Amino acid sequence: MTNENYLSKLRENVSRQKKIIMEFASLLKDSENKDTEEREIIFSQVVSLKDSLRKVNQEIPLILEKISLTRPLPSPTQYKEKINIKTPFEINKKSLTPKKHNSKISSILRDLRSPPKLNLSSLEKATIKRAKKKKKEIIKKKIKKPSKYVKVANKVFINLPVTLSHKEMFRPLKRDLIKAKLQFILTSYIATILFTTSLSVIVGIFVFLFFLFFNFGVEFPLVTRATEEIGTRLLKVFWILFAIPISTFFIMYFYPSIEKKSLANKINQELPFATIHMFAISGSMIDPSKIFSIIIDTKEYPNIEREFTRLINEINIYGYDLVSALRSTAFNNPSKKLAELFNGLATTITSGGDLRDFFDKRAQGLLFEHRLEREKYTKSAETFMDIYISVVIAAPMILMLLLIMIKISGLGFSLSTSAITLIMVLGVSMINILFLTFLQLKQQFSYILNLS
Repeated sequence: MTNENYLSKLRENVSRQKKIIMEFASLLKDSENKDTEEREIIFSQVVSLKDSLRKVNQEIPLILEKISLTRPLPSPTQYKEKINIKTPFEINKKSLTPKKHNSKISSILRDLRSPPKLNLSSLEKATIKRAKKKKKEIIKKKIKKPSKYVKVANKVFINLPVTLSHKEMFRPLKRDLIKAKLQFILTSYIATILFTTSLSVIVGIFVFLFFLFFNFGVEFPLVTRATEEIGTRLLKVFWILFAIPISTFFIMYFYPSIEKKSLANKINQELPFATIHMFAISGSMIDPSKIFSIIIDTKEYPNIEREFTRLINEINIYGYDLVSALRSTAFNNPSKKLAELFNGLATTITSGGDLRDFFDKRAQGLLFEHRLEREKYTKSAETFMDIYISVVIAAPMILMLLLIMIKISGLGFSLSTSAITLIMVLGVSMINILFLTFLQLKQQFSYILNLS
């Protein structure tokens, strides 16, 4: 046998030793929680393993003795055969004559250059052609520039927002800004509220001056000059100076809360189906953090995807462990249901519970709640249909008949035919717009009452 055979035999023995040692370690580990009878069986297996390990160890020195690390020098005859001195004439002659093995090498190189021809089907050819046409996605960095409006607001109100941010009135606003995922810090948003309210004061003054000297009616011409005394007119329209700025302030103040509830509603609509997806993934026994990455890659849940992306960023960028990242994301989450899911998942991981069982029970509960909400929405839609028929169809017809009867009889005030037509058209149009807006808001914010 040559040295190579002995070396391969030595490798086999070493690999056998590794396997025996690994088996030995696993048996010792299993024997910790076993009964006395099972321990005796394991002990007998350990003894047999020790005997086999001893035999393998005894063979190794014998193999090492047979392996020679030195190579014998060639004999003089062999040395002469290997060294073949040629004259320059012979070298030139042989270099000019083509060698047989050169053609073989060139054929091999030619085969390597030209790829082998495959018998592909039409479907496979179409797939390859489509894959070639597919361009690589170019990821562009999105640089979000700060708003010029907010810049101006911060310059106009420099120190006042910092003072107001410590007041009790604006503390809930900070939590609403974080949960609504609005790109504002508290002081900048307070400055924006104050700046917008200041602009609304100017707008209120212009509206007040308009209604102080002019009237807005339903008959042509729609805008007419006011004929009342200036004092009487002032008492009628002075409330505009206060109504517009106050309403602007409260709209700006409560906007983050409304946005937070809207975002929570969108998350709650996707959550039951995302939980079912997570339940299916958790059955593969992968790392829990990978479950969120897989849900992000599906692109099926755009609103939940943002929350999961923030969770993954807290792990990968900020260096939090999974449990801390879950609790932090739950604290800053607009949806109470998703926050409960994150907190429950963190408790399950900490206590060593079964993730598959946790996702299964949570998915069943969320699906049940989703069905109840759909049933409520269907019943409310039926009620709104009855209201629409009575308000938008029956009421305008009755009102039009009353106005025509008043005009014909001459009792009370009388309107022209064009005025009645205008009132009917504008009234029906406005009622339809308001009703459609209400239905749209009802569909989007169907969970607002429950969240509140």
